[in-house]
Amino acid sequence: MLAAILDVKHLVQVFGYPLLFVIVMSESGGLPVPGETGLITAAVLASQGKLKLELVIALAAAGAIVGDNIGYVIGRKGGRWLLERPGLFHRQRLQVLASGQPFFERHGPKAVFFGRFILALRVWASWLAGATHMHWRSFVLWNALGGVTWATAIGLIAYYLGRSAGNAIETFGLFGLAAVLIALGGGLLLHLRHRRRTL
Repeated sequence: MLAAILDVKHLVQVFGYPLLFVIVMSESGGLPVPGETGLITAAVLASQGKLKLELVIALAAAGAIVGDNIGYVIGRKGGRWLLERPGLFHRQRLQVLASGQPFFERHGPKAVFFGRFILALRVWASWLAGATHMHWRSFVLWNALGGVTWATAIGLIAYYLGRSAGNAIETFGLFGLAAVLIALGGGLLLHLRHRRRTL
């Protein structure tokens, strides 16, 4: 995971805005690439003054919307055929379609909107929306709202965390920051253990 983040950081630093757009668009279109990691990395770089946050958010939102629409078209044109055709995992693919169709009929807009924030759904929601023939106008509206909300929320969180981490490193050094992170992690583990015992 750390190696992937470092690779994405290097690529975003070198190629900047166009790469951010392509990575987010590719993930949204159904390719298993680190789109959200790209957005987080770009926002942290913006907190260091190397990129502009407004452009980072705008390009991530645009990439998410364009990629999702590409995924929707692929799902609409060939997604059903891919799910129904004989071969490996045929029974499981039919189950995905059997549960996905009624789910998207009932909860399509919510799945498209909130799918932006969930890794598996972020990659496949647009394909499933297309394969289950969700109305395109509804898809476009909720896809755009989800893309803008996701890019803004994740971008701002990463930007301010990046600034806070930078300030902490300047004030306390790397060892001080590591001590704070270890203390927070330990506190979280103790809290989870306590909750498990009380349940």
